[in-house]
Amino acid sequence: MKVGIVGANGYSGIELIRFLLNHRFVTIEVIIANSNSGKNIANLFPHLTNILEEELEQLTIDTVVKRVDLLFFATPSGVSKDWIPQFINRGIKCIDLSGDFRLKEADAYKEWYQFEHSSPSFLQEATYGLVDIFKEKIKNAVLIANPGCYATAILLGLIPCVENSLIDPNTIVIDGKSGVSGAGRKASLATQFSEVNENVKAYKVGKHQHIPEVEQVLSEISGNPINISFTTHLIPMTRGIMCTIYVNRKNRITTKQLLDVYEEYYEASSSIRIRPEGNFPTTKEVYGSNYCDIGLYVDERTNRLTIVSVIDNVVKGAAGQAIQNMNLLNNWDMDEGIRNIPIYP
Repeated sequence: MKVGIVGANGYSGIELIRFLLNHRFVTIEVIIANSNSGKNIANLFPHLTNILEEELEQLTIDTVVKRVDLLFFATPSGVSKDWIPQFINRGIKCIDLSGDFRLKEADAYKEWYQFEHSSPSFLQEATYGLVDIFKEKIKNAVLIANPGCYATAILLGLIPCVENSLIDPNTIVIDGKSGVSGAGRKASLATQFSEVNENVKAYKVGKHQHIPEVEQVLSEISGNPINISFTTHLIPMTRGIMCTIYVNRKNRITTKQLLDVYEEYYEASSSIRIRPEGNFPTTKEVYGSNYCDIGLYVDERTNRLTIVSVIDNVVKGAAGQAIQNMNLLNNWDMDEGIRNIPIYP
């Protein structure tokens, strides 16, 4: 299968290249980056020397359509909404790593992404690509909205509880922490070394664009509207997301019983690992891999559950899950090309 990567000069684009070069059934046919077109990608990323030394190209519909079967869009929010419909109409399947097709209501983009959506009819056609939950829907998709990094960690941590009615959904509080790569490769004051080093800060308090995405999915699964309290923090490391979730339990379930629920729920998901009682994951333990590790605790004293969910934001939160979506579309093993052991230390 021939694929193209739009936005190949960003962190998610480079991760797509890293995994796709080891995929048995895929050839990277075209790498696109309008801002760096004409440049050799190995000159921009010397770690690709003697591995991939191709020229980055401009995105042109007529040329690309003739060369690929599927396109990955690893572009900033607000870009793919103008391009993807044109490729879909020409018979090219697309997997969008940005947020442009995650929300079902066009008006929500004005509030959460600060742009007017140019292709509102495609929002209903897009399939939300949370692979461990919506496998059957993804298999028949044409346009896949790859989930956000925070949303992936949160939803995988919460969905078994919501689906089994184990919690009071009106009490969900989430503390999220992310490494600097989550902000992308574009230089900014907020991600300069002197601003990030030895510093932790909350950002986008109450306004993070993954809030409506999480609420949309949880509400769909629950059958009732669910709102969350979610605060994100930038921490001085390159990769990784940790979401610590607090929520009131509905019944007297114990930690052991809760672990059993999660083990059974994710039994068929090889990329999700449930930690044993008393054991909680760290971001280093999933670094560079497509794993989501989850630890659980029932606080009998406060009647609350604590759920700790960690992922590598650039892999399970972006490129790795996008490749899983591609694998499902083609009836390949879901983990083909992404069976990396985490890098430790």
